[in-house]
Amino acid sequence: MRPITNYCPDQKKFAPCQTNLALPGYCIHEEESKIGPVNTASPSPDFLLSGASGMLGAALREALAARNLSVLQLVRSTPAAPDQLQWNPTASSPFPLSEGLEGLTAAIHLSGANVAAHRWTPEFKREIAASRIGSTHALATTLAGIRHPPKTLLVASATGIYGNRGDELIDETSPLGTGFLADLCRQWEAAAQPAIDAGIRVLFLRFGVVIGDDPRGALARLLLIFRLGLGGKLGNGRQYMSWISLPDALDAILFLLESPNIAGPINITAPNPVTNDQFTRTLAAQLHRPAFLSVPAFALRLALGEMADEVLLSGARAYPAKLAASGYHFSHASLLHALPAVLR
Repeated sequence: MRPITNYCPDQKKFAPCQTNLALPGYCIHEEESKIGPVNTASPSPDFLLSGASGMLGAALREALAARNLSVLQLVRSTPAAPDQLQWNPTASSPFPLSEGLEGLTAAIHLSGANVAAHRWTPEFKREIAASRIGSTHALATTLAGIRHPPKTLLVASATGIYGNRGDELIDETSPLGTGFLADLCRQWEAAAQPAIDAGIRVLFLRFGVVIGDDPRGALARLLLIFRLGLGGKLGNGRQYMSWISLPDALDAILFLLESPNIAGPINITAPNPVTNDQFTRTLAAQLHRPAFLSVPAFALRLALGEMADEVLLSGARAYPAKLAASGYHFSHASLLHALPAVLR
């Protein structure tokens, strides 16, 4: 191997210099080695993300990476990669190593149990509340207490906060609803108060149904049924469904991260909500399948109890007033445009 040539002060000329290759992380030239170690610490991540294993979280992580932005993922299990940080939101100290949270640009909290996973037993209700309310309070409290907290915290919420509102057009200024889901969302958002008190800009992302062709999403569970020609409306089909395409949901989040003057609740929904009957007919037409069937309300209640009434047979006709007023442009403003885009 050829010797390393550099300017050597003791010889006052360019010549081979003694190196110290046995000390990685240090300057290799003898004179320079007196200066001290080179800083080899990894740069701080740009974003903290919980729920990165879900459909929306995984897509958001990829979208941020495409912008050359680093993401630190919160995980409950032992970290399997350097970009993961373990936490336990039910513990008195949720983060064993909170130093990794210093200097973040923003934190995005998307994790939580799926409210439509199965019947709402008392035990499952407690699980839902702990996964959403408890985790949000743990994260907000931790971020509020570190030396260099992020400027922004995005917390997932849902249009279920408005309750069952019939065909009333609802925006972010509308009164909140009643029922288990509405109460859950209200407490979920309130749990972020420690971050607000610390001066962090907090946004509550009130999601409608996110439509994406991903096995982890709500649409995937319907596609097999509809492709078999067995799709149909739920109950009378008149309940409204607020929705948003996955690409628009991602773009809206990125837009809000770059909009420092927007805070508080934000409806993350397309500007044209549809009834369950309209959604059923539009999806069936897109798949070139019939949809003549319907599932009686009593059958849904018998099978799923309270969850059927609050999630499947109720609805909110939510309008994204804040996004519209801020100049955000939807790529898929109507379901007719959204379904072909996500199903291709």
